[in-house]
Amino acid sequence: MKRTATIVGQGYVGLPLAQAAVEAGWQVYGLDVTASLVEALNSGTSHVDDLSDADVATMIEQGYRATTDAAVVAESDVVVICVPTPLSDSGGPDLKAVRQSSTSVGAHLKPSTVVILESTTYPGTTEDVLIPILESQSGLTAGQDFDVAFSPERINPGDPVYGVKNTPKLVGGISDHSTQAAVGFYSDFVDEVVPVSGPKEAEMAKLLENTFRHVNIALVNEMSKFAHDMGIDIWEVIRGASTKPFGFMAFTPGPGVGGHCIPIDPNYLAHHVQKELGYPFRFVELAQEINNSMPEYVVHRSADILNEQERSVKGSRILVLGVTYKPDIADQRESPAVAVAERLLARGAQLSYHDPYVKSWHLADRTLRSVTDLDTALAEADLVVLLQAHRAYDLASIEARSAVLFDTRGKSEGIRL
Repeated sequence: MKRTATIVGQGYVGLPLAQAAVEAGWQVYGLDVTASLVEALNSGTSHVDDLSDADVATMIEQGYRATTDAAVVAESDVVVICVPTPLSDSGGPDLKAVRQSSTSVGAHLKPSTVVILESTTYPGTTEDVLIPILESQSGLTAGQDFDVAFSPERINPGDPVYGVKNTPKLVGGISDHSTQAAVGFYSDFVDEVVPVSGPKEAEMAKLLENTFRHVNIALVNEMSKFAHDMGIDIWEVIRGASTKPFGFMAFTPGPGVGGHCIPIDPNYLAHHVQKELGYPFRFVELAQEINNSMPEYVVHRSADILNEQERSVKGSRILVLGVTYKPDIADQRESPAVAVAERLLARGAQLSYHDPYVKSWHLADRTLRSVTDLDTALAEADLVVLLQAHRAYDLASIEARSAVLFDTRGKSEGIRL
């Protein structure tokens, strides 16, 4: 008899997890509150970059079904919650989706179920938020009637090398039994599952991972500014430092940080430290300040480049290339391209954009359509700004056809950040 899992949330984290579990022989329910998304998935249509329509169709053949009915939890041996945790107005995590999911799961929870939270959040959420809701809704006792663990998601959209199977999985349960129960689930389809001593350690490990990246990106972003002022090529500096085989890890500057992790996750920890301990997490606050300054810096540099042509930003035809937060995917979450575009528009630029993955681009007060004739757009632009270096772009050709190319990713021979 097949074991059954319900994956709550069928986005960039939940859907790949559902795929891995169903391939390993689990009966999988993909539980989501969006009816149109559920309908699309059940018809074999994918909405995430890492899975094709054919992948979803195969999942259905293997025993996957998307649903809006939380009653499937009562049929499940394992329930994994993978719902969004965006920033709230106060700067901490918005746990609305976690609370709603916990309430729905708890209402249908049966004894001996393993409940795992994967949503990124601050240390203590599993024990202080998830468990009380599950217990109040079910009448059961965590650690006695059912198991609970936290396992941080490590999905990297668009990564051609690391996926669910070959990315080590951390697991921290509220007891040894809960930890081993969660380890047993993930071990069916993950090569290496690493237990840690508890949920708080697993929750903080996720935040450490992304805070590490956040701080180091801020370091090179700030260095890129004064390196430019000193006439030093920061890209050559990074290339040179990268030859050291120990004690150095290369990070590169850019127009800002985007995605579902780096711009958001470190703030959870900073907010929690300030709230619980009364003092700031200064590294995160400084990194946030620096990384948030990069879109304005890109606009400032763009203005300087235009000034050298005896042009102002106002009235200049500026073509932006690549508006997603990382290369070769359609994901636009928290993309710094939005902040760059809105600042250019505020200065009066005649803005257009091209991105092979984004047909229409939604800004605060308008929607732009991607230019269809890239050759003509390049020829007509006073300035071309590369914000995302998709592999589909032949950068040497683009530079040759552009009046001026400003490359914020350091991938061409044009003017670089």
